[in-house]
Amino acid sequence: MSILLHICCGPCATYPLEILREEGIKVHGFFYNPNIHPYLEFRKRLETVEQFAAKMDLPVDYHREYGLRDYLRQVVNHEDSRCRFCYDMRLREVVAKAKEMRADAFTTTLLYSRYQNHELIRLKAEELAEKHNIPFIYYDFRAGWQHGIDKSKEMGLYRQSYCGCIYSEQERYDKRFRKKSRQDSS
Repeated sequence: MSILLHICCGPCATYPLEILREEGIKVHGFFYNPNIHPYLEFRKRLETVEQFAAKMDLPVDYHREYGLRDYLRQVVNHEDSRCRFCYDMRLREVVAKAKEMRADAFTTTLLYSRYQNHELIRLKAEELAEKHNIPFIYYDFRAGWQHGIDKSKEMGLYRQSYCGCIYSEQERYDKRFRKKSRQDSS
């Protein structure tokens, strides 16, 4: 069986690739992440996937264009439900790439993260799979969360601290700001 694995970043691909290969699945990666902001973060993640792919002998197709404008056009005025639009946007491209490559199925490293909405990812992917007649294979890769972290550190991969979008970056800093404000007022 061949599967197209959507890759959001190098560290999140470590455990899913290991599991898929253990099952004897031929894996081809696809980096498509128009949500990542700022541009330097996008470049770091792209380069980290290239580094990871080289170390793991993983073929990967890369969408190298910085897609922030397209992403923002999708989510503006929908910030509270932005993940729904983001998943849809990325998974549509993954399905198109899987069909183009004649892969047997597709899945995503988004399913590795404890912070992503697995049910929504699954729903979107299954809708697209049915519409485009290509199977989506659901894996709950969260079981390997720590294993993937440890492996990515061993490999010296750049590890980011937010999902990639401008809104999650803001939330990351807002949490720190709120914590600091509470400490300062004590």
